[in-house]
Amino acid sequence: MLSNKDVAQVLDDIGDTLEIIGENLFRVRAHHRAAESVRTSTKDVNALARAGRLTELSGVGASLAERITELVDTGKMAYYDELKEQVSPRVLELMRVPGLGPRKAKLLFDELHVTTIDELLEAARAQRIRTLPGMSAKTEANIINGIELVRAGQGRMLLHEAYPLASRLVETLRAEAGVETADFAGSLRRMKETIGDIDIIAAAADPSAVTSKFIAGPGVARVLAAGDTKASILTPVGLQVDLRVVSPAEYGSALQYFTGSKDHNIRLRDLAKRQGLKISEYGIFDVKTGNRIGGATEHEIYAAMGLDYIDPELREDHGEIDAAAARTLPVVVTLDDVQGELHAHSNWSDGLNGVKEMAEAAREIGYEYLALTDHAEKLKIAGGMTRADIAARRRVIDEVNKEVAGITVLNGVELNIDNNGDVDYGPELLREFDIRLGAIHGGFAQPREKIMLRLRRAMENKYIQIIAHPTGRIIGKRNPYNVDIEALMDGAAATGTVLEVNAFPDRLDLKDDHAREARKRGVVLSLGTDSHMAAQLSFMMYGVAVGRRAWLEARDIINTRPLAEMLKMLK
Repeated sequence: MLSNKDVAQVLDDIGDTLEIIGENLFRVRAHHRAAESVRTSTKDVNALARAGRLTELSGVGASLAERITELVDTGKMAYYDELKEQVSPRVLELMRVPGLGPRKAKLLFDELHVTTIDELLEAARAQRIRTLPGMSAKTEANIINGIELVRAGQGRMLLHEAYPLASRLVETLRAEAGVETADFAGSLRRMKETIGDIDIIAAAADPSAVTSKFIAGPGVARVLAAGDTKASILTPVGLQVDLRVVSPAEYGSALQYFTGSKDHNIRLRDLAKRQGLKISEYGIFDVKTGNRIGGATEHEIYAAMGLDYIDPELREDHGEIDAAAARTLPVVVTLDDVQGELHAHSNWSDGLNGVKEMAEAAREIGYEYLALTDHAEKLKIAGGMTRADIAARRRVIDEVNKEVAGITVLNGVELNIDNNGDVDYGPELLREFDIRLGAIHGGFAQPREKIMLRLRRAMENKYIQIIAHPTGRIIGKRNPYNVDIEALMDGAAATGTVLEVNAFPDRLDLKDDHAREARKRGVVLSLGTDSHMAAQLSFMMYGVAVGRRAWLEARDIINTRPLAEMLKMLK
């Protein structure tokens, strides 16, 4: 059985192949958007195909749904096989290296007969790539860095890939007879940006019955271990899942213990020892009497030591235990606190959905407002808006605001910060927008002085309200550009510029420790999904996760405010 990730990879491969052979860019983007929709869906693609409901996914029309159904039913897709006759799959393998686009990958394959990542690395180190048209020593250095980046991330899965899978497994377990409750633990429960494996804790009176059903359930590619209280499986995407089944009396202590982090648990055990207590995965005990004094819930564990309950995202030994003892833990932001979206794209630039579709999706979430921040004109590859487009889109936004009750669509733009720190439009046009983001979209390898000049000038521009994805990183694909993060924060605080926590799952930029430091320096933050289709508005949960790990409260984030207050703060 193919996973959502498998199907998405095929769709991405089709998009890349179409680009290599020079097909219409619309068809290329359509396959990549469908891939992202499948990859990020919380619904199993196999179940959707069986029910004939694939078209419920954004970007999946009737024709593509038919091909996906063929793929999940037979393991093959005739259309994909035809394309592979034109372009070797080995070219696509080379494109796994960040920054190596379709044409460069094909050139390397054709001219140097490079077919694997190892051969590519060898060619780069031997300085054979710089001799090819359009290549240089810098290209070779970027390829070497890209390969190192890919290899550093091997064995890890992005949070948004692991979370839906773990959620489905937990839901299945909770539905089993005899299971009182279940939840995932480990780094996934702490909402780390990448996940190594999944730990699940379940409470049941008959553990062996639960483990037996677990290893025989759907989505099991291989059973790694099976016992009365423990079982380990490998999913079709190669992710290991470990299940531990405990008694209801031990559930809270097991969940706390296996959630971690290791450093948090060490500090907690030291505190317990000083209080004459002992903590283990089986409970919290009085050392003198040997009596269990808690363990059915996590709250019992913390309360027994005189601590406030500590949310899982805070358990990194960053001062949370002292704060819990002093009753000074933050009331960290929740998804319900978010009142609107401040970074989203429609089909007026490189998004999939129209203004009305995006508005209806935002209203369904419960938002009061949605800023459509389509790209500005200099980012031509993303269909940046011309001045005529801006006027036409504004008319559409006005009409949608009349038609769709319960949501306000804001006229926004994502501006390009060029090499001098200037942006696409002048003051007369910038004044027309409600929301103005500034972002770096090129020149990522520039020295720190140049990067900071660009960012500083952008923050000094009175029309730019928010710096989007401030460090430019893409997890596992692109390192941050050479930004002086402290100078960035100080500049934002001095100019009143908001820094974004970009919630798109492979960005999460600012990262948690940077966001926490920004808060300390008095910087106001925003949460934005950078959505390119309506379904991606749900990515907000990952931005909230970063905020929680950063100890952010609702008051630290501008789009937890009602519309009028949010706009007043930006002005």
